[in-house]
Amino acid sequence: MYDGRTNYIAGRWRAASNGATFPSLNPANTEQMIGIFARSGAEDVRQAVEAAEQAYPQWSRVPKPERAALLLRMGRLLEQNKEELARLMVLEMGKVLEEAQGDVQEAIDMAYYMAGFGRMPDGYVVPSERTDIYCAARRVPVGVVGVITPWNFPIAIPSWKIFPALLAGNTVVFKPSEETPGLACRFVELLVEAGLPNGVLNLVTGYGLEAGTALVEASGVRVISFTGSTAVGKQIAARCGEQMKRVSCELGGKNAILVLDDADLELACKGALWGAFATSGQRCTAASRILVQRNIKTRFLQAFVERAAGLHVGFGLDPQVEVGPVINRQQLRRVHEYVAIGQQEGARVVTGGSVLTEGDYAKGCYYAPTVFDGATPQMRIAQEEIFGPVTAIIEVSDLEEALAAANATAYGLSLSIYTTDVRKAFRAMEQLEAGLVYVNLPTSGAEIQLPFGGMKHTGNGSREAGWVAMDYCTEWKSVYVNYSQASELVRAQIDTAGKASHPVERQ
Repeated sequence: MYDGRTNYIAGRWRAASNGATFPSLNPANTEQMIGIFARSGAEDVRQAVEAAEQAYPQWSRVPKPERAALLLRMGRLLEQNKEELARLMVLEMGKVLEEAQGDVQEAIDMAYYMAGFGRMPDGYVVPSERTDIYCAARRVPVGVVGVITPWNFPIAIPSWKIFPALLAGNTVVFKPSEETPGLACRFVELLVEAGLPNGVLNLVTGYGLEAGTALVEASGVRVISFTGSTAVGKQIAARCGEQMKRVSCELGGKNAILVLDDADLELACKGALWGAFATSGQRCTAASRILVQRNIKTRFLQAFVERAAGLHVGFGLDPQVEVGPVINRQQLRRVHEYVAIGQQEGARVVTGGSVLTEGDYAKGCYYAPTVFDGATPQMRIAQEEIFGPVTAIIEVSDLEEALAAANATAYGLSLSIYTTDVRKAFRAMEQLEAGLVYVNLPTSGAEIQLPFGGMKHTGNGSREAGWVAMDYCTEWKSVYVNYSQASELVRAQIDTAGKASHPVERQ
């Protein structure tokens, strides 16, 4: 159990400067404490940023293949500790074991993927319009990167942000969610074991309004990478804009699955079930809307509701469990409030709709998988992110209405269509307003070799993973070198204008 010395600054584990702490609780049994963690404030963040600034000059000069080798070792350590990390994840944030293992696997994949970039080109050379001029552009690190991560993917998401930042030559201050500090500590411990130099990665545990705000405000931080709610992301982006600080925001989603009348209904039902209820609906890619074509709606609804009602809810280490708890009691109340809102708007709960409190559920934060019927695209439950095991069936007449309804939210992260008509599939790929589009797949299932991120209020246009993973934490530097032996000054554009066939004479 962690004892409060959980900040990792300049190569040392330490308590918060003011001695404050907070507990991490098991959402499946809130009487079980995972550990006591440092409740960091502005002074702790200042020390962490200072350590990162001091480590930056040396780390940025380490050859990129050597930085990549650190990530390769980290990938191997994640593999070796996968089961331990997955089990801790079940305890600390409630995922079922199979999903937790997938979370860790994504970090393993990201470590190996980014390590592969250690010997890949990080720029390009282009011809000059002038004689004997060398022109090139290359990526360079930005400096200190502030990383603020959520609790729902507590190993994968830090890997998406931290691995590219380290590979690029940046140093990092990492503020994880207060809901999953234990996993953040283990993540950092493994990086230290992999050979992380002192000060290159610094960890501050604590609350967003305290440690997170201080990190955004820190003058030594050049970039903030944040994943969380759209409301908080907008505040961070605005503050970073005022400071001319770069910011990468991956925010909320209100994702939909379109089920057309030519779809494989069995496959669509399985995909919708996974999209709606994986991680208890606590994914930014969760399918909280299912748009079903009218002439198959009755059949789809019957099959889907039957399966949703049969999902086994419970503690994630039980191999029979398919849906775990939500993260805490505050989120439990939020989910139930949205269910009430949906009913007030005229939608009908056809399964679920209640907090589970009896027997083994009494000490946990459990909500029954919930399906609404009779929802419309304008309802709040079809517009606002609930972040729980709740989805709404919306009837549509044809593909055009389905596309319009799918796009009719402020978000644009992940949209999916089930159809066997390739023409409809391609129309959807072109017209769906989302950073991720799936055909005959659920809305969750991104792979690390493709960019991840969304449109509209889902983010500010930045992307994580894929070959663009380092975009957020690097600058482009263009270099011009005159290697001519002549003393004649040749100016771009001015001297070359209209003189393409008359090169400057050499002395």
